[in-house]
Amino acid sequence: MSPMGDNVAVSNINLEKLLSMKGGKGEGSYANNSQAQALHARSMLHLLEEALDGVRISSPEAPFVVVDLGCSCGSNTIYIVDVIIKHMVKRYESSGYEPPEFSAFFSDLPSNDFNTLFQLLPPLENNGGSSMEECLASNGHRSYFAAGVPGSFYRRLFPARSVDFFHSAFSLHWLSQMPEAVLDRRSAAYNKGRVFIHGASESTAAAYKRQFQADLAEFLRARSIEMKKGGSMFLVCLGRTPVDPTDQGGAGLLFGTHFQDAWDDLVQEGLISAEKRDNFNIPVYAPSLQDFKEVVEADGSFTINKLEVFKGGSPLVVSRPDDASEVGRALANSCRSVSGVLVDAHIGDNLSEELFLRVASRATSHAKDLLEQLQFFHIVASLLLLKAKRWLMKTRRKEYLKRLLYTYRYIFSSFVC
Repeated sequence: MSPMGDNVAVSNINLEKLLSMKGGKGEGSYANNSQAQALHARSMLHLLEEALDGVRISSPEAPFVVVDLGCSCGSNTIYIVDVIIKHMVKRYESSGYEPPEFSAFFSDLPSNDFNTLFQLLPPLENNGGSSMEECLASNGHRSYFAAGVPGSFYRRLFPARSVDFFHSAFSLHWLSQMPEAVLDRRSAAYNKGRVFIHGASESTAAAYKRQFQADLAEFLRARSIEMKKGGSMFLVCLGRTPVDPTDQGGAGLLFGTHFQDAWDDLVQEGLISAEKRDNFNIPVYAPSLQDFKEVVEADGSFTINKLEVFKGGSPLVVSRPDDASEVGRALANSCRSVSGVLVDAHIGDNLSEELFLRVASRATSHAKDLLEQLQFFHIVASLLLLKAKRWLMKTRRKEYLKRLLYTYRYIFSSFVC
């Protein structure tokens, strides 16, 4: 086949069947290029624990169900589930209950590398009647039942009122599909000459925004049915601080600069046609706080317990920041780990290799600027069902009155002594 021969046109594929992070354990795999996500997630643990404190403690006779949506195939999802379960065990114990059994569902698109994920999963602790505390203390074992659930989180995945806590990190910025107008050469939103929204026209940005908000509305509608009364949800996705959606912040620097230039290189060298480039678009939208808030409020099923922009830091994790070539490889691998599957399908493995070599080369020449300027901001949302919000306010009022009573007793006892 010639270099400009037809591969699979990503624009005409159902993304649900194709999209996934780069599987396996190779240099460009997600498993080996998700250290930044791990660092960013750890920096938000206090916000996650606040969200968990909003979950209503129910009868320990029923299993506590945790779901990680968009789990991917690295160890980050396993770490987060462990954090969630350990925190809920403490909450049960402080409320005077014996902790229940726990079930964790790892969910992602069918194309996700679930094999690599479950190879990383520790074996289930055979407690033989042991306490939950003993299970949690067991090194190299897990204290919960695990299962994988393939499917799009923009639709129903679980039975009604079956899930206590939903977690989703670094996934909701992925669109369910490319907006048709962006791929239509007759449309004002046609993204000619670009492979991402960053720096595109207002019409292109508006099409991306509509798709994101429509997707988020479907996501919330599904979760509102699946979540138990008293449940909670903690969501993290790429966000932006500029009002202008054509400025995608950190995502724009990742996909709209050296990645974009590498595509242009392939065109100029005659390896692909301009049309081939124009038919490829990264299906990512980094929303503003207002973009996100509008959808939650319009949906009406959830109330916002917390909604903020959080500075996550750089997506580049390097051991030698002064080594420009290492920085260049880190950027190329970061791009490849999340978009490599789409690129491979669109132009083939050989040209994909050429593309990411050019990304690395260009990034190496701008290593210092990348380390200084490439920063990710995240939208962090803690959401409760409306009825759960009233319960939480009542619980917090009781806790406040209890602390106040203890304070008065302490003052009184001190006075008497």
